[in-house]
This record gives sequence, C-alpha cells and structure tokens, in this order.
Amino acid sequence: MDNSNFEVKQLVVIGAGTMGSGIAQAALLADYDTILVDLNKEIVDRGASKIEEGVTKLESKGKLGDKTSVAKIMKRLTTATDLIKAVKDADFIIEAVSEDLEIKQGVFNKLGKYAPEHAILASNTSTLLISKICESTNKPERVIGMHFFVPPIFTGCVELMRGKNTSDKAMEIGFKIAKSLPCFNAKRFPVRIEKETPGFIANRLLIPPLVYTNWIIDKAHEKGVPFEEIDADAGARTLMPMGPCELADYLGLDVMYKSMKIFEQILSPDITPGKVLTTLVAQGKFGKKSGTGLYDWTSGKPEINLTKKAGLLNHEIILAIQLNEGCKLLEEGVVTGYKIIDDVMLTGPGMPGPFSAGKHKYEQWSNMLEELATKINKPYLKPCELMKSGAFIKKRK
Repeated sequence: MDNSNFEVKQLVVIGAGTMGSGIAQAALLADYDTILVDLNKEIVDRGASKIEEGVTKLESKGKLGDKTSVAKIMKRLTTATDLIKAVKDADFIIEAVSEDLEIKQGVFNKLGKYAPEHAILASNTSTLLISKICESTNKPERVIGMHFFVPPIFTGCVELMRGKNTSDKAMEIGFKIAKSLPCFNAKRFPVRIEKETPGFIANRLLIPPLVYTNWIIDKAHEKGVPFEEIDADAGARTLMPMGPCELADYLGLDVMYKSMKIFEQILSPDITPGKVLTTLVAQGKFGKKSGTGLYDWTSGKPEINLTKKAGLLNHEIILAIQLNEGCKLLEEGVVTGYKIIDDVMLTGPGMPGPFSAGKHKYEQWSNMLEELATKINKPYLKPCELMKSGAFIKKRK
C-alpha cells in the first residue's frame, strides 16, 4: 500500500450514536466529505441533528471562523442506511457500533467485501483486540484501531493501535487522519501503539481497578453502607470530579459490565463484575440512561451527600492498580516509556497518570497490592516485577 499520494475524498462513519456522530462532526469540521451510516433512518437522522446542533454551538461561540458556516459544513454530510452502498467509494472508514465482537465482525466482513481496495478500515473499539475484529475480513493489513474519547471535538487524544497484520502504511494514514481532525479545547494528540493490547492504553489502566471498586461496592451493600459514602472515600469533588459510584452510573453500568467481561475473557478471569453490578445490569438498571442504578436519576442528577465517609475505599489502591497496569504495558513492550502513558491519561480521560506519584510510592503501593490480591483472591492484581523493583523509573521514554 503506497500512501505517498493517498487522499481522503470520502470518509465514512458507521454508527450514528454519541461517539459516531461526534467523530463525524470532527471529520466534517476537517473538511472531509462524510457519510454517516446506521441501521435505520430515525437513528441516523438523530445523529445528523446532533452534529448540526454541535456545529451551530461552535458557530455561536465564534469557533468556526469567517470562511465557513453551519450550512457549508452540513452540506458535506450525507446520511445512509445501506452500508454496502455507503462504503463503495470510501477512502477511510471508521466503525463506531456497539462494543460487541460479533456485531463488529459482521461490519468488517462487509467492509472486506464491499469497500474499495485502497480504503483504510478503522475500529473505534475501546476494549476489543483489533486482530479479533478483523478476523472476518480478507484485508487485515488495512485494519487499525482508532479510539476516540467523548466528545471527540473537545478531547485531544486519539489512540491508534495496530493488529497483528496491520501494515505500517495503514498506521501512517490513520495517524495523519487523526492529526488532521480539529480539537477545540486542546491540541489534537494522536498516539501510535505499535503492539496490540486490550483497551489500548487508557482503558488498560482504567478497567482493572474496577475489580477493586466492585469488591468495595459489594462490601458496602452487604454492610448497608450508602454508596455516596464510597464516593466520599474516593475524594469526589476534590480528588476527582465524580466518585466511582456516580461515575459508573454516568457512563452506564451495562458498559462497565461488558468491558469487564471482555477483559475477563482476554486478559484475566480475575477481572469479573461484582455481585451488585451483575444484579443491577440483569434488572436493566444501567444508571443515568435508565433512570436508576447505584443512584436514583429519575429526577435528574442525584444529590449526593459527601460529608460522611465509609472508610472502605482507599483511593491510592486505585492508583496502585493503574501503576501496575502501566508497568505491565512496559514489560509487554506495548510502550517503550511511561511518559506516553501519563500523557494519554491526561489528554484522554483527563486525569493524572499514575507514574508521577508512583515513582515515590511504588514500594508502599506494591505492598498494598500484595495484601489486596491475597485478601480478595485476585492474583492478577499482584504487582509485577517492574513495579516492585522500581526499575520502571528509568523507562520514562
């Protein structure tokens, strides 16, 4: 694949939900002719309306400049419900459908058959392996991972990851496209990940700590401790904008459950959802989106009393687990230095990475993890050798 003269004249986004419409908006603002595809007209029209609303807000704040307008930008958008027809002339395709391996494989099977030979196929998966997603396509060398953060036009980081058979050219083109997309609150920050891992960098650090927070939530439920006291333990509104319980409801308990199940299959059987999470998801209580979850959202954002702490959750254990995952990424050769991990955490999820504090606390945190792993019978949480020894300190870049 020669990308010396590669030009994206037509970009296609598959999936018109929050993420897909956000990616399409970024593409339109970068002057790409964009097709937004979904299963039915109602969904895709809703996605197009979200895009127009977002662009209109940018115009009202003077962000678009004098040389363009909402009308000119929206003129570059086409909506479609027929995927096969939509991709026939595509140069670059970004899949943003449900985080389900079978659904994604079905999409990539069609892309392998009906997209042009030169087209690059990107998946916005947040947890799955690229090599598994593209098993159903006959062009694995053209498939890359391209993970955006919500909302794409305001969050700078884009994680790009190769699968086992991804070509260098596909990665180069993906990086070039990511860099071309505007970001209004920060500098666009595309990151190349040259070795495959579930969750890219950010979610590889964010999902394993859920083993600990799920254990704490179960413990609180058994003791009759209000979940708001767990959020108070975590330093909600001070150390972090939201505590783990409110954040779980906000993002979706079903999303958390599914992410943990994927990591359970790919990374370790220890990364399994807790009893409370499993029960709530089975009952259709997904948090904010369904009205109830760990909190009651039926009347809007819940009033959470953070004045009383339960004394059950130790926020430093969450950071210790993140440091351990970061050190594992170094050991596995996914990254060559820890600076990129801290940079991704800051520009993606918007939180400090674990290495700044971890350089000074790795011995204490290693002891914490040894004790925790034994106490809750989760060997995966034991500190790796690079963390225990502190040798990661010499691997900044």
